[in-house]
Amino acid sequence: MDRSVLEQEIIRIVGAENVLTNESMARHTTFRVGGKARYFVTVPDEASLKALLLCLKSDTNIERLPVFLLGNGSNLLVSDSGYEGVIVRLGESFGQIQIISRDASKGTDMPLVETVRLRAGAGVMLGRLAAFAAEQSLTGLEYASGIPGTVGGALVMNAGAYGGEMKQVVRLVRLYDRESGEIREVSADEMRFSYRHSILKDKPYVALSAEIELRVGDPDAIRGKMEELKEQRREKQPLEYPSAGSTFKRPEGNYAGKLIMDAGLRGYRVGNAAVSEKHCGFVINEGGATASEIYRLIEDVRKAVSSRFGVELEPEVLFLGEF
Repeated sequence: MDRSVLEQEIIRIVGAENVLTNESMARHTTFRVGGKARYFVTVPDEASLKALLLCLKSDTNIERLPVFLLGNGSNLLVSDSGYEGVIVRLGESFGQIQIISRDASKGTDMPLVETVRLRAGAGVMLGRLAAFAAEQSLTGLEYASGIPGTVGGALVMNAGAYGGEMKQVVRLVRLYDRESGEIREVSADEMRFSYRHSILKDKPYVALSAEIELRVGDPDAIRGKMEELKEQRREKQPLEYPSAGSTFKRPEGNYAGKLIMDAGLRGYRVGNAAVSEKHCGFVINEGGATASEIYRLIEDVRKAVSSRFGVELEPEVLFLGEF
């Protein structure tokens, strides 16, 4: 079969080895469901990312295929009919971690505080970044050790857990502006971090890397905290099943899991999708679930909680494709 003009151009930019066609998205999401993406493209470096996104904006993309930037697929539900567009994943060069500065300061009658600034690529897994920080005796990322996302995805949604979140440690973000074609650096304030939100959700920006500031701490205390949080996750979360983590955002003054449990929905099922009996805030794939079943279950839960308590649950999960 002849390749389209667009496909030929994508291959020219990133190399044939980095282009998959009709790729099952079940392989790339933590729900382990989803249909096929028309193109699944891994960009090796910043130059190829910029060239690819410019290409997809140009007349070469005569079909005007949509584009989606993929992290680890840990908060994503792709429809069973797939995605008639281009999925872009960041490649190896976006997976680097560097120590870029060390600073010691001492205030009046205060002990010496040493801070270290890291630069982490948007493709770095949060767990790996937390482990790197622990190896360097740096505290501030213990909460991130069990979050199955990338730095880029975490910046988009200000990821957090157990009282920690990205806005506490991020100092600078390097990003690509898809509208202007420019690379910019923005401060933490300009990122407008809030609960499960940042400017990356509102603007056509792509995170490239972040500078993260941590404090030097006691290595035993850091590792102890990470082990404690790991044990809490193991005890309270259904880690043995595919899921997207917490399915719903925390409603103000309440908890999604408690509302779902109090609505009598513990263990509620649609096909092979279920509300976890271990933690009602998790929708899980018990094996062989479809994206449609998961979506229907999420909607059923939202309607039941709204009807019973007048609370509108907002999904943390992103929906990609037709549902």
